[in-house]
Amino acid sequence: MADYIILSKLTDEGRKTMKQNPERVFEVNEELRKMGLVVKNQYAVLGPYDFVNIVEAPDNQTVMKVSMELGARGSVQLFTMPALSVGEFIKKMH
Repeated sequence: MADYIILSKLTDEGRKTMKQNPERVFEVNEELRKMGLVVKNQYAVLGPYDFVNIVEAPDNQTVMKVSMELGARGSVQLFTMPALSVGEFIKKMH
């Protein structure tokens, strides 16, 4: 499993949903699990993005599929980055 950082920004529709049902975020996490992702950590943040999610996925294709699925709903925009721990990065440097 590889790590990915997903920055998400709610659309107007997404903000309405969160206001009406803040627990929706947990329902989405369960949907992600069913699509092959594991949510390791999740943060609500200030700034240009609303959430930072650290997830595990088996491959890039799975993350791409999830991104397309969530983006097609119109409630969120995603920016996804594959990530290596610093320890893994250093090992790759040798």
